Amino acid sequence: MAGQLKEVRNRIKSVQSTQQITKAMKMVSAAKLRRAQDAIIQMRPYAQKLQELLSNIVSNVEGGANLSLAEARPVEKVLLIVITSDRGLCGAYNSNLIKLAKQTIAEKYEAQFKKGNVAIWNIGKKGFESLSKSGYKTVDTYKDIFLHLSFESVQAASQAAMKAFENKEFDAVEIIYSEFKNAATQRFVAEQFLPIPKVEQKSGNKKSDFIFEPEKDVLIAELMPKILNTQLFKAVLDCHASEHGARMTAMDKASENANELLKSLKISYNRARQAAITTELTEIVSGAAALQG
Repeated sequence: MAGQLKEVRNRIKSVQSTQQITKAMKMVSAAKLRRAQDAIIQMRPYAQKLQELLSNIVSNVEGGANLSLAEARPVEKVLLIVITSDRGLCGAYNSNLIKLAKQTIAEKYEAQFKKGNVAIWNIGKKGFESLSKSGYKTVDTYKDIFLHLSFESVQAASQAAMKAFENKEFDAVEIIYSEFKNAATQRFVAEQFLPIPKVEQKSGNKKSDFIFEPEKDVLIAELMPKILNTQLFKAVLDCHASEHGARMTAMDKASENANELLKSLKISYNRARQAAITTELTEIVSGAAALQG
C-alpha cells in the first residue's frame, strides 16, 4: 500500500511539473502572438489591395506589355512553396499544412508527381523533415527563414521562384500556408502564386480603366515583382501568427488536461490513503482483541 501511495505522489509531482511548463509556454506564445498578430493585421490590407491591383492589370492589359509572370502554359513542372513552423507543440497545425500539401499534389498534380516533376520549397523545418521522409522532392534552401524573419529573406525566395518560372523551370507555383483568423482559428490555403491569376470579368462589366505613368512596360516590370514579394511575405506573416496562436491554444488545452488529471490522481491518492488508514485501524483493533482474549 505504501508503494502505491508513493507511485501516485510521484505522478502528481510529474503532472504538476509538466503543467508549469505548459503554462509558461502559453504565456510566451501569447506574448509572441501579440507582435505577430499586429504585423499581419497591418500588412494584410496593403497586400490584398496590391494583389487586387496586379490581377486587374494582368486581366485588362492587352499586348505590348511584358507579362511573362502571367503567362499561362501547359503545366508540366510544378513548384509548391510549403510554409510550416520550425518547432512543434502547436497541436495539429503543422500536420494540417503537410496534409494539404500532399492533398494538393494528389488532386491537382498527380500526373506531374509520377513523372518526378513536382518540387517543394520548404519554409520552416517541420514541413521539410516530414515531406523529405515521405519521399517528396524537397529543397531546404529557405527552410530557416523563421530564424531571422525579415522581408529581405522572404524576398530572396520569392525572386528565386519568379526567376525559375520565367526560365520555364516550373509552369505553375503555388503557396501552401495558413491564413490567420484568430488565436484559435486558422484557414489552411493552397493559393496560386504563378502565373499571376487573372480576375474573371463578369458579363456586362466594363474593364478597369488604368492610366499608366510612367510607360506601361516600365511600370509593370517594376510593379509585378514587388507585389509578388509582398504576397509571399504576407503568407509568411500569416503563418507566423498562426503558429503562435495554435501553440498558445494547444498549451492552454494541455494545462486544462493537466488540471483534470491532477483531480483524478488526488482522488486516487486520497482513496489509497484512506484504505491504508482503515487497514492499520483494523490491524490495531484485531491485535487489541487478541490480547484481551
